[in-house]
Amino acid sequence: MSAFWRGNGSSGVGSSVMSAEKDLANDIVINNPAEDSISDIAFSPQQDFLFSVSSWDKKVRVWDINGGTAQGRAEYQHQAPVLATRWSGDGTKIASGGCDNAVMVFDVGSGQAQQVGAHDAAVKALRFVQCGPTNAECLVTGSWDKTVKYWDLRQPQPISTLMMPERVYCMDSKQKLLVVGTAERHIVVIDLNNPTSIFKTTTSPLKWQTRSVACYIEGNGFAVGSIEGRCAIQYVDDQEQRKSGFSFKCHRVQQQSTGAAGGRSSTESQVYPVNSIVFHPVYGTFATAGGDGSFHFWDKNLRHRLKGFPSLKASIPVCNFNRNGSIFAYALSYDWSQGLMGNRPDYPNVVRLHAVTDEEVKEKKKR
Repeated sequence: MSAFWRGNGSSGVGSSVMSAEKDLANDIVINNPAEDSISDIAFSPQQDFLFSVSSWDKKVRVWDINGGTAQGRAEYQHQAPVLATRWSGDGTKIASGGCDNAVMVFDVGSGQAQQVGAHDAAVKALRFVQCGPTNAECLVTGSWDKTVKYWDLRQPQPISTLMMPERVYCMDSKQKLLVVGTAERHIVVIDLNNPTSIFKTTTSPLKWQTRSVACYIEGNGFAVGSIEGRCAIQYVDDQEQRKSGFSFKCHRVQQQSTGAAGGRSSTESQVYPVNSIVFHPVYGTFATAGGDGSFHFWDKNLRHRLKGFPSLKASIPVCNFNRNGSIFAYALSYDWSQGLMGNRPDYPNVVRLHAVTDEEVKEKKKR
């Protein structure tokens, strides 16, 4: 089901663009926070300005913002590019996974990193989740080996392993909902009250490869982004899905092309991947970031774009909010959508932190 979003298109013009550019002027900019493409950004759930950045340079770095200035606090290394990073609920540990097939955990207090698990292929996504009736925290990892594994960090072997229909491309969790996006557009839904079994498997309503997934803060549904510049709003309950589910176009740029020999010009739509989706932890609105170099804030309930920003002329592979939604972090870095040949030596590698206002992300009342 498609829907027309009220508000401007994905690329604003005139005064709206000038206003949005002005809104980004005070962003904190961390130049060269990594030596290769940035793959993930994760904030501590216990501090507003402490976050980790994983990169294709095989490292995870910990950054802190003090007095408006970014300071590097720590770093540790994998044996191959790192694809994902997340913090434990108490903020004492950072987990990461990557192309060395290893699951690493960094102890923030001691500054020591150790391998706690492994897959048979690259680890693409991970989350700390609360499982079962006791809400015991464990680490869940998803891999290109077509498995999802649950880890108790005190044990060398996984607590449980779930077979996925294909390679894991993305994953997210909120409340007791865990959603896994795989190759061939499979979407796997897991109820963490019963984490060792699959609740249901569906197919993405989007026609092309799944790039990103994010769960609603209520834990009753999720958004899916694809390489085709489109996002889908989905609900776990079938009746609610029929009532409220829809999809919409985003991260597409309209370009004018001139016909041959003075012929009529035409408008073409350049389509970019929706690389990252993240929900605001307080208001439940959400952000998308794409290969076109822009990010936007949306309201799924009113089907409305709250705020759009102009392209920053480099792809945004990942974005995230801090624990209270006051800071929005995003990376300007190569997203690998064009393969190895697209990764130019002069491609920017930047992390920016945007101070979020209620006007940008708070749900608007119906008129």
